[in-house]
Formats: sequence, C-alpha cells, structure tokens
Amino acid sequence: MMGPAHSLSGAAAWLGVGAAAAAAGHEMPWPVLVVGALICAGAALAPDLDHKAATISRSFGPVSRGLCEVTDKLSHAVYKATRKQGDPRRSGGHRTLTHTWLWAVLIGAGASTLAMTGGRWAVLAILFVHMVLAVEGLLWRMARVSSDVLVWLLGATSAWILADVLHKPGNGAGWLFTEPGQEYLWLGLPIVLGALVHDIGDALTVSGCPILWPIPIGRKRWYPIGPPKGMRFRAGSWVELKVLMPVFMVVGGLSGLGALGII
Repeated sequence: MMGPAHSLSGAAAWLGVGAAAAAAGHEMPWPVLVVGALICAGAALAPDLDHKAATISRSFGPVSRGLCEVTDKLSHAVYKATRKQGDPRRSGGHRTLTHTWLWAVLIGAGASTLAMTGGRWAVLAILFVHMVLAVEGLLWRMARVSSDVLVWLLGATSAWILADVLHKPGNGAGWLFTEPGQEYLWLGLPIVLGALVHDIGDALTVSGCPILWPIPIGRKRWYPIGPPKGMRFRAGSWVELKVLMPVFMVVGGLSGLGALGII
C-alpha cells in the first residue's frame, strides 16, 4: 500500500486497541490514546525504510536517504544469506527484512528500552521521529507542498507538547507498566503494531509480504504471505483509495469514540 493508507491503518489499529481496552474495563488515558495513534501512524511507514522512493526516505532529508540505502543493502544481504532453494534471486532488499514480525518486535523493543532508560530526551526523539512520519502520512497533501523544515518544526512542536502532557501525573507515562522505572515502556507497543499493520497491508497487494520470516514455509524462507491472488490489488489502485482508506477512517473514528467512552 501507499504511505497515506499505511498511516491511516496504523492510527485506526491503535484506536481499535483503545476501544478494546475500554470494553475490557482498562481504559487508556486520553493522552496515551492520542500519542499512541500518532506513533502508530508514523511507525506504519517505517518498514519502507528499505525503499529509496518511499515516504520515509525523504522525511528527514539526507539522513533518511542515507539510512534507506544502508537498510536496503543490509536487507538484501540478509536475504541472500538466509534464502532457501525456493526463494527467487533478488537485486534489492525491499519487502524483506524490515517487513517481518521479527523486525517489528526488535524495533519496538529497542524503542521501549530507549524510552525507559534514556529519559526525557529519548522520549522526545522517539516522539519527534514518529510525529514527522505521521504528518507525512496523514497530512500527505499538505506535507508535499510544504518545506521539510516546516514539517520538522511541526513534528518537534507536537513532540514537545505531547511529552509534557504525558509527563503529568495520571496522563499515561506509566500506563500498563506500573513498576518504578518503567515509565514510557509502553511506547514500543504502537511501534510494533504500526510495523505489523504495514506488513499486513502489503500482504494484501499483488507481491504479498514475508511477514513470518525466518520461519520457513515449504521450500521458501521468505514466503510472501497474502490472500488468494484474485483478492489482491495493486498499491495505489482504486481499491486502496476508494475502499480501504474510507474504511480505515470510519473504523478509526468509531474506535476512538469507543475508547473515550462516548459510544
């Protein structure tokens, strides 16, 4: 799928988690709901760090472009080193390593550890990166006609405000993980969810997605998971733009209202 659909699906997924938590009697504080949805929307773009033409590759200027090149080469090297006889030869690393459940878990765990041990500046860095990506994904029309600096300023301002809101007592710094020293440990959860939602979205497209790597399936270790080929669509097609994106918006809106106890 394309960037806007990925971001919308990520936000909708976290709002759905919030609605489920409320239904189970464990309501999220509203800052956790809002911040988690924005992080998840941003994280849903991150697996395309292996593609130089993806939204994330231009989100942070030369830094993200360079990181995309490194990630593509790393992903390709891992693919070649671990492919089985049934896996085809590839010339690049797109939709390999960064599109797996293992990558999602490792990135989320790393973010959680950084947030828990790195203090305020680590939390701000995590929020900044994902706020910028959320702007690029959710407000993509505006982001494309704006300068990178304006997008970065919006991301930095949002990160600073949201970090202050979360830090206030009862607003969710210690949500879910309540032991001393575990503040912000939950920040990795929307990152994991966003990456997995991205992978599931890509699995619906023509090429499928090797979500289960490194678990082998038959003669392939990089088996492209997906529905029957007749149910798949091309990225950017009318199915994505006219069907899935409106569904994500409606589901996300209803889930958000449910999470806040309005419906």
